[in-house]
Amino acid sequence: MVVVGRESGERPGGGALVDAGWLGERLGRPGLVVFDASVGAHRGAGRRIPGARPFDLDGALSDHDAPAPHTMPAAAPFAEEMRRLGLDDTDTVVVYDGAGLYSSARAWWMLRAMGFDRVAVLDGGLPAWIAAGREVEARGPAYEGPRGSFTARPRPGLLVDSAAVRAALADPAAAVLDARTRERFAGTAPEPRAGLRGGHMPGALNLPFGELQRDGGRMRPPAELRAAFEPLVGAVGERERLLFSCGSGVTACVLALGATLAGYGEGTGLAVYDGSWSEWGLPSDLPVATGSRAVPEGP
Repeated sequence: MVVVGRESGERPGGGALVDAGWLGERLGRPGLVVFDASVGAHRGAGRRIPGARPFDLDGALSDHDAPAPHTMPAAAPFAEEMRRLGLDDTDTVVVYDGAGLYSSARAWWMLRAMGFDRVAVLDGGLPAWIAAGREVEARGPAYEGPRGSFTARPRPGLLVDSAAVRAALADPAAAVLDARTRERFAGTAPEPRAGLRGGHMPGALNLPFGELQRDGGRMRPPAELRAAFEPLVGAVGERERLLFSCGSGVTACVLALGATLAGYGEGTGLAVYDGSWSEWGLPSDLPVATGSRAVPEGP
């Protein structure tokens, strides 16, 4: 991904991932915005990449009126928050998180779902930045500058609901992949959120998001990513649609990132189930299965 300041007039390529060296060479250029999308214990932590602004998935960038956590806000409040954070339509964005590569993929996917493609994820996040000897500021992410001009252009197909998931589970041209641990998928480990049933969607396939990463939260190379996906969904181009789920729609986006890096986004529709198990696992008539089903059943 080649990104330069808006003053040059050059535009970025289609890369979804950048490393600390790439970002370090460009940090501070006009038109380059860095977002900290950390959640949980890493949210608002007391150090940041210089100039990083808060992409607050636990705060303003989730719909708190929805029953499931981390639900995508509607276009209007999302656009308002991006403008408040100074994002312009002509900017280029790099997102990172304090865990390595965890919730930053969610921010990347949300921006794309709102029609903004000039965005990449920092491979390895803040730990990789620090390990590379790069400077940090002793303060949490913040922004006090002018408002931006961001325009939301929603792409509804990138975030889907339970009805779309049920349709995909019945469609041999589609596949649903669950990013949770194998134990949670099988129903042998309790769910971290109270009131949820254990298990998985009947017909879903399990690909824990951590299996797409090397030590330190860095994504595996494209060939290794393809090797992780192929036993489940076949080679690139064999499925028309891949849907990703997890606990609350966050690590499902790591699968979406991995599939994109592996080449599955070229001609294949990729989507994230926004409610994920926080919605599907609630007591309801949505079906639940237990036991392990890591690879597709034969004919």
